[in-house]
Amino acid sequence: MKKEVVVRSPFPFYLAGFAWLLYSLLFPFYRFTDFLIAAALSALAFYAGGKAFAPRREVVEVEETFASSGDRQADEMIAKGQSLLKDIRGANDRINHPELSDKITRLEDICRQIFNEIQRRPHKAPVIRRSLEYYLPVVLKLLHSYDSMEGQKVQGDTIQSTMAKIEGIMDTVLAAFHNQLDGLFKNDALDISTDITVLQGMLAQEGLLPEGIGSISCIFDLSHLYRTPDL
Repeated sequence: MKKEVVVRSPFPFYLAGFAWLLYSLLFPFYRFTDFLIAAALSALAFYAGGKAFAPRREVVEVEETFASSGDRQADEMIAKGQSLLKDIRGANDRINHPELSDKITRLEDICRQIFNEIQRRPHKAPVIRRSLEYYLPVVLKLLHSYDSMEGQKVQGDTIQSTMAKIEGIMDTVLAAFHNQLDGLFKNDALDISTDITVLQGMLAQEGLLPEGIGSISCIFDLSHLYRTPDL
């Protein structure tokens, strides 16, 4: 996972220390005023150093951590998924194909959302078992193969054709994992739909529905949450 951090230079501290040391070598250092002058020069050097070596922002790769879900099986699955994503990210760093690299990054983002949901609701962990035991490992294997073929100085028709197939299958993989993420919310969608239906019925029974509103449930289109792939 990429994160923007502020990097502060140590040079202002070095300059402040050097100013203090230089003053103590060139001037007497036994009066209270000497300490005040040295401190003032040191502070001035620190300020000047801060201006000359201003903090800069960098985007760095950090390892995402998930809090314990309270369920050992779910935590083990999340840890395994994190390990696979780390290896996939490493393969992605070596691949010199912007479009494919972008797809891999999107896959990582979707997987993180899946793990976040499993961490929040560990009873859903069995749903992603096949993804961790088969699908992600196969994706990693394909990316390693792509990286190896990309590194060949001479690429014949067979290598180019195989690389093109790997590039193409990533669209299918992305769609499948996106559908799996949606599938994790299927029961939530059903519960929400039920609550809306009950609410509508109660409002209609009390005569509280404004005229022209035929159905509250039509306002909330939840159909996109009903896609449940066989993963």
